[in-house]
Amino acid sequence: MQSQDYGPAKWSIGQRTGVDNDTLDRQFDDGQFLRTHVLRPTWHFVHPADLRWLLELTRDRVHMINGFMYRQEGLDRLLRDRADAILIDALKGRRSLTRSELAGALGNANIVAERFRLAYLLMSAEIDGIVCSGPRKGTEHTYSLVEDRVPTVRSLTRDEGLAELTFRYFSSHGPATVKDFGWWSSLTQTDIKRGLQLVGDRLTKEQIGDVACWSSGEALGRRAAGPRVDLLQGYDEYIVGYSQSKYLLDLAGLTKTARRVPFNGVILVDDQVTGLWKRTVTKTAVAVEAVLYESFDNKQLAALEVAVDQHGRFLGRPATFEVAVL
Repeated sequence: MQSQDYGPAKWSIGQRTGVDNDTLDRQFDDGQFLRTHVLRPTWHFVHPADLRWLLELTRDRVHMINGFMYRQEGLDRLLRDRADAILIDALKGRRSLTRSELAGALGNANIVAERFRLAYLLMSAEIDGIVCSGPRKGTEHTYSLVEDRVPTVRSLTRDEGLAELTFRYFSSHGPATVKDFGWWSSLTQTDIKRGLQLVGDRLTKEQIGDVACWSSGEALGRRAAGPRVDLLQGYDEYIVGYSQSKYLLDLAGLTKTARRVPFNGVILVDDQVTGLWKRTVTKTAVAVEAVLYESFDNKQLAALEVAVDQHGRFLGRPATFEVAVL
């Protein structure tokens, strides 16, 4: 699950599991789920039991995607290997250090580690399976050694990994296309074709227009009589998990003509994008500002209130909301 922004990304977990924000913080610090770079050059939440095989499957592709920035910052493989060794030495003994503390360790070894250069040195070490997220120090995130945070579990062969990732994607994101999966996973078309060969009999293929889509084929159940409103954080899988079929989220084309608003939360009515939102969290309350592409009727406004209350319960604070229409 993409976790570009740690705070809002926890909401994506909370929406799907009912676990509140404070509990997720404790679970994260305990290492029950991790935040690291995998699949693409961005942060993801990942279960510890899945980290090693996911890295083995996608490591080479993500390093290749990062190639331009490695060259731009003068980070050849020899220097990155040297940096990995320094990070291992700095973190041994089950230590957890912040980004600035690790920058100091690299600097002491005469490796310039600032801004993008530091970011890509640490990302490379994450992709290499050297470091991952550690417990937070106050509001700061830390890094720890993978060997300290991730139990050694059985590894998967490449075919096993391709089968597992292919089935997981299409069963959780379907209906979706091969191009959607390629964007999301960074896998090559050859790898995706092999993955579908391995698990195609467990998936359902259907033609939507002139595009082939895959899913688990499981019944979705009967939709509730009234409208359902969801407040998604801007990097929720529902938004970023697709490329080719992303248009299906906005069949009315509302986003194409809407005035730009500096909010990155997305409002859904049922399965369609209908507006944007942001939250302001204080110690005692949370205020939600909603900007709609079109006016809501009374039932939709009532469903929006339910969604705002759900978010307030997640944060452990009373929630209020204001609505504007573009």
